[in-house]
Amino acid sequence: MTDDHGPILESRRIDWADEADCEAFARALAAQSAISEAFIELHGPLGAGKTTLVRHLLRALGVSGRIKSPSYTVMEPHALADGSEAAHFDFYRFNDPREWLDAGFREIFASKGLKIAEWADKAAGLLPVADLRIEIELVDEHRRQVRILALTERGRDLLA
Repeated sequence: MTDDHGPILESRRIDWADEADCEAFARALAAQSAISEAFIELHGPLGAGKTTLVRHLLRALGVSGRIKSPSYTVMEPHALADGSEAAHFDFYRFNDPREWLDAGFREIFASKGLKIAEWADKAAGLLPVADLRIEIELVDEHRRQVRILALTERGRDLLA
């Protein structure tokens, strides 16, 4: 993983023994008031659990119905229970960061709401500084080692 982010204000390492630990983390994150305007980057290899974390987080924020992976659509919008919006991005298929500009995502990132990006490195240099950078590493089929980096004051609030 690259370290092309800004200064780290705070960090934490946690282990998820199973998906229930991932869900508990998502619920705790959803309970933070700063979440509704946060930008979160998710990093990790295929199968690490990035989309699973997003699904648990969006469920905890009141999204009902099917939560699809944006692997092919690149972005999936969601209405949250508090009336705010969330946008879930997956830049895996980008071959050039300029595709982010061509897709019109600058406007979405400039608007209010939660933004979550998987494979943010594929839009390197074009995204704003993330509030939280969550790095998920596979330990085995069920266990994950997670490093959470707060890169802004909002990110620090989310770690509280």
